[in-house]
Amino acid sequence: MKKRLGIIATLVLALVFIGSWATAAEKTGFVNVREVLTTSNAGKRANEDFKKLIEKNRAPLQERENELKKLMDELEKQRPLLKEEVLRDRELAFQKKHRDYQIAVEDSNKELQLRQQELSNSLVPEILKVIQAIGAREKYVMIIDIETPTLAYYDPGSDLTKRVIEEFNRTYKPPAGKK
Repeated sequence: MKKRLGIIATLVLALVFIGSWATAAEKTGFVNVREVLTTSNAGKRANEDFKKLIEKNRAPLQERENELKKLMDELEKQRPLLKEEVLRDRELAFQKKHRDYQIAVEDSNKELQLRQQELSNSLVPEILKVIQAIGAREKYVMIIDIETPTLAYYDPGSDLTKRVIEEFNRTYKPPAGKK
C-alpha cells in the first residue's frame, strides 16, 4: 500500500513539474491602460485640452455664482426693510436664478463627462492596437489590463473554446427526462 502511494506521489510530482515546464514558455503580460492614457504624449495633450475646456466652462458659471452671492447679500441687507409681498417675490426670483444656475452646472458637468469619454474612446482603441501588436510580436499568450481586469490581448491559438464545446457535446448527458 505504501509502495503504491509512493508511486502515485512520484507520478503526481512529475506531472506537476512537466506542466509547469510546459507553461514556463508561455508569457502573460499586464498593462495599465489608464496610466498609458494619462502619461503618454497623446494622453497628456488630451488632458491639457480637457483642462482648457474645464476653464472655459467654469468662467460663465463663476459669473453666475458671483451674481447669486451678490443677490443673496442684497436680499439679506434689505430683508428688514421690505414688505412681505416684495420679499417673497425677490426670494422666488432668487430661487429661480439659483435653480437655473444648478441646471447650468449639471449641464456643464454632463458635457465635460461626455467630452472626457470621447477623448478616452478615441485613444483606447489605438492603445489596444499597440498592445495587440506587442502581444503578437513578442509571443504573449495574453495581456491583461490591471486596472479593469480586461483581457487586452490573447493568442487565438491558445483559445480552448472549440475543444471545450466538442468535449462538452461529446460527454454531457442531460438529466433523465430532459432533452
